[in-house]
Amino acid sequence: MKIICVDDERQALQDALAQCRSIPEVEQADGFESGEEALEWLANHPADIALLDINMPGMDGIELAIRIREMRPETAVIFLTAYSQYAVQAFSIHASGYLLKPADRDKLAAEFAHAQSHRHRPEKARIEARTFGGFDLFVDGKLAFFRKAKCKELLAFLIDRQGSAVTRAEVFSALWEDRVYDRPMQKQLDTVIRLLRGTLREYGIEEIFSMKSGSMCIVPEMISCDAYRLFSGDADAVNSYHGSYMSSYSWASVTEGYLSWKVFGGELRPSAPAGGPKGQNT
Repeated sequence: MKIICVDDERQALQDALAQCRSIPEVEQADGFESGEEALEWLANHPADIALLDINMPGMDGIELAIRIREMRPETAVIFLTAYSQYAVQAFSIHASGYLLKPADRDKLAAEFAHAQSHRHRPEKARIEARTFGGFDLFVDGKLAFFRKAKCKELLAFLIDRQGSAVTRAEVFSALWEDRVYDRPMQKQLDTVIRLLRGTLREYGIEEIFSMKSGSMCIVPEMISCDAYRLFSGDADAVNSYHGSYMSSYSWASVTEGYLSWKVFGGELRPSAPAGGPKGQNT
């Protein structure tokens, strides 16, 4: 990888260059104390990644990133700054990463690997769940329809659980909130489960649903989901999140708060899944 670092503070620039040059995958790292110098160099030299400070005199890091996008669209931009409040603005221009100073070698290496891995996007998934705003499922690019609203909500709840197995009682508590889980309601839940499985079968995707010993889950590896991509650190997913998640469902507020905290708090690569740690009840 060929890296450029831009920071108006000389010591910070030297520290960043030293960290970059200690990463085995980095073949070359060049430093610049202004955006103008960096652009002049980029006019004649390609770079895989631009590591930019944001708060700089004259041309700041955001403006520099925009100019780099215009000049070298293949160059990934990662911000290295002392200020967390620029995160949303940074990702609005499709930055590949955002780190707070001081960033150690391992964090830089992880960001570089992430940026490189997303240079070529995989083929579009057959099953896509969209959770930002409302909830919808698409199969082969077409919107899927459900016989009952509770069937769709059940699938949404299982997607929110991200592969964690949930019991019938847990599902009932989420979908019907304060209702009593008596025999008639148990039968109603059975009907919803049966109708959901039938709908998935009609679309040829029944394998995403698994049910064993009274517990159920979805197979997350078979579904492309905007929330899953956000939690893996995908910059486009982070940029597309505007504070609303599965807005039709009250139980989704837990995950919505968690997503918003991660995105707007600047911590964009959490280790816990959407909805908190797997197995946590909503």
